[in-house]
Amino acid sequence: MKFICCGSKGAMAVNDNAANIDSKKEAEAEAGTTYGLGVRHWQTFLFFFALTVAYAQRVNLSVALVAMTDAAAANPDFPEYAWPEKTKSLILSSFFWGYVLTQVPSGQLARKFGGKVTLLVGLSICSVLNVLTPIFARWGDWQLVCALRVVEGLCQGVVFPSVHTLISAWVPPNERPVLGTCAYAGNQFGTIVMMATSGLLASSSAGWPSIFYVSGGVGLVWAILFFIWGASSPAHYKKISAEERKMIELAQASESVSEQPKEKLHTPWLSFFTSPAFLALIVAHSANNWGFWTLLTEIPSYMKNVLGKDIKSNALLSALPYFAMFCMSFIFSAIAMQLNKRNCISTVVSRKLFNSLGMWVSMCSLIGLAYVTADQSTMAVALLTVTVGFNGACYLGFQINHIDLSPNFAGILMGITNCVSNIMSIIAPLLVGFIVTNEHDVEQWRIVFFIAAAIYLVGNGLFVIFGRASVQPWNDPPAKPRRNSTPQVESQH
Repeated sequence: MKFICCGSKGAMAVNDNAANIDSKKEAEAEAGTTYGLGVRHWQTFLFFFALTVAYAQRVNLSVALVAMTDAAAANPDFPEYAWPEKTKSLILSSFFWGYVLTQVPSGQLARKFGGKVTLLVGLSICSVLNVLTPIFARWGDWQLVCALRVVEGLCQGVVFPSVHTLISAWVPPNERPVLGTCAYAGNQFGTIVMMATSGLLASSSAGWPSIFYVSGGVGLVWAILFFIWGASSPAHYKKISAEERKMIELAQASESVSEQPKEKLHTPWLSFFTSPAFLALIVAHSANNWGFWTLLTEIPSYMKNVLGKDIKSNALLSALPYFAMFCMSFIFSAIAMQLNKRNCISTVVSRKLFNSLGMWVSMCSLIGLAYVTADQSTMAVALLTVTVGFNGACYLGFQINHIDLSPNFAGILMGITNCVSNIMSIIAPLLVGFIVTNEHDVEQWRIVFFIAAAIYLVGNGLFVIFGRASVQPWNDPPAKPRRNSTPQVESQH
């Protein structure tokens, strides 16, 4: 009878099976096998939501400024400000004055206090300031708006270092291409939503102030959700399953040989700036930001003055390239996942391949765009869409390379590269203003596109030559010697 197995031998068999299941789970955890949807995916969604909020609040003023200075184009029942072009440029650039200052310190703060704390505080304050923007404009004109945007920049300077620190803590190495892309797709989603809806909000009965009320209010909703369900690491999340936590922690441990907690490791600053791999990463990040922000800030002007698009179609067409980038980032992510599963290419080849797709394909389409005439608007929109859309591949290239090089200092590395690259974000639009003295002149725009293409060429070229995707020796710096220290017995754990 089959029921005989309920005897002592059967019990032993059951125990053996249970032991085998446990050992199998442990082996899967050590190998980094996933357990389906888990807490790390929920955290990734919260990171995506955070970046959506951050970019919506970053670009909202560029759209709202049109209605604030030309009420007749939106809703004339709300205040109109007679700000000249120089003042508007000053207001738009003021965000980055504060933004570059907090990049490097925020990486250190995120590592010391946890990415949840820095991200929550930074975006919460920024959301409140967004809600207050219409009041500040009424009380203090452009000067107070400028000051407010500087403070918003200071607050948002913590976003990328904090998110990088959180991804390095929550996402196993084999899942970083996919989940990292999902998180950073929030950049484009926030840009798309804000650019596509701002015109409607400005024309509504609530007028242009509603742009700031909505973006700030959504940010406060995110802050509540993240306060309740966000966590700096699996160890700080009580409801995570033991299997998922063990899988993440074992995968993280495979990248580090140091037994010291991350927050107690001293930062090897000199090693950062003498590492060819990290210097190449700085160049790649800077090159990408030059092209990205040149297009983001100038596409509306190009659409209006060269292609002759009206305000409503301009808003939708300006958002189209970023919608393409949002979609393409997931397509590239799926391709990377398949390549990873089949072990077709190494991690370093994968980073360089996708970064090349993101920069060099965009470079070619920019060169093509430089020769499009004013009466070829459809071709121009198509090339702009290709340029920005393929740039989404960079999320699988330089964007997560900081974590490849140093999981322990990923937030600080992101702070450094983002600081340098956002100086490019300030310089690029200023250079466009210097070159394009006649906004209807196609030849002047051609120079702008050539410069961006050349920077893409050089930036990715150096990344291909010097870039690496392995954990660097300075990820685990030796502990600082202590005075009067006594020899300790080696740990047996």
